[in-house]
Amino acid sequence: MTGRRAFLAGALSLPIAAQARGAEQWDAVVDPATGTLGAALAEAEKAGRPWRILLKPGLFTEKLTVRVPGLTLQGSPGTVIEYGTASGTPKPGGGTWGTGGSATLTIAAPGVTLRELIVINSFDYIGARRDGSGNGAQAVALAIGREADRTTVDRCTLLGYQDTFYVQARSLITGTRITGGVDFIFGGGAAWFERCEIVTRYVPNAESFGYVAAPSTPAAQEFGLVFSDCSLLRENGVPERATWLGRPWRAGGNMALTGEAVFLRCFMDGHIRREGWTWMGYKGPDGEPRRLTPPEARLWEFGTRGPGAAPAGTDRKLLTVAEAKRFTRAKAIGF
Repeated sequence: MTGRRAFLAGALSLPIAAQARGAEQWDAVVDPATGTLGAALAEAEKAGRPWRILLKPGLFTEKLTVRVPGLTLQGSPGTVIEYGTASGTPKPGGGTWGTGGSATLTIAAPGVTLRELIVINSFDYIGARRDGSGNGAQAVALAIGREADRTTVDRCTLLGYQDTFYVQARSLITGTRITGGVDFIFGGGAAWFERCEIVTRYVPNAESFGYVAAPSTPAAQEFGLVFSDCSLLRENGVPERATWLGRPWRAGGNMALTGEAVFLRCFMDGHIRREGWTWMGYKGPDGEPRRLTPPEARLWEFGTRGPGAAPAGTDRKLLTVAEAKRFTRAKAIGF
């Protein structure tokens, strides 16, 4: 997606009184033609208690942070939250947004639930790549911050290119479609992905088609990014054997980060490379360039199937039945 659509104009009103859709009660019902999600979140912060917000269909062109513990954000068919900021985009007051700051929607409170939302970072990644201005092209759609313990993302769509979904806290992601290219599911949080569609995007004239996961899991943390019964798919045009399952990310050269990603009973289409995993560079404590390689990290599969699943004769690490039993939702994230 390129560019933006202006959907709201002027100061718009927001109905705050509790309203009902069927049997459900809402603290705010927001129509993008008459209100903003930002205004609803501001009212929720003033209330000082968990809020329930229903978003009607339409486009919310807003860059937002959720700071209300226990908040529920419920979409309707066709509800889109969109913004177009990248890591290298200039920030008001000077500097640039950076990767974490680029997110369209940031969760910065515990116990937040997102349901049936389409969240897009509409930064023109393809245009920046075409014009040679791709430095700083990381553009996050959804960021779950370290303070956002026990976040739930249910039946949503997350759309970007590089660094689509940044997860830094315990999270449950169910029935969600996550679309991107380079390291598009990444971070150090313990996250359980269940029955999700993980879709690699087509980029014109690309020589390779990226990496699905880039975990930066601390070595002392037992669980990282766990994909259970998910489907690894591709857009039209993504060729055979063009995409890595992932690479371990030693963020900031932190030697305590080893990275863990596990694929359990997942379907993998033919775009996944035979080797599966690859290395990622970082600077060591001495400032010298180094590589964190797959054998040094915790990168595993169990019961994967499809043309991209681990073939015989590769070095991809396969869990035994006994080892795989350790990976359950209750153990990984505790909820």
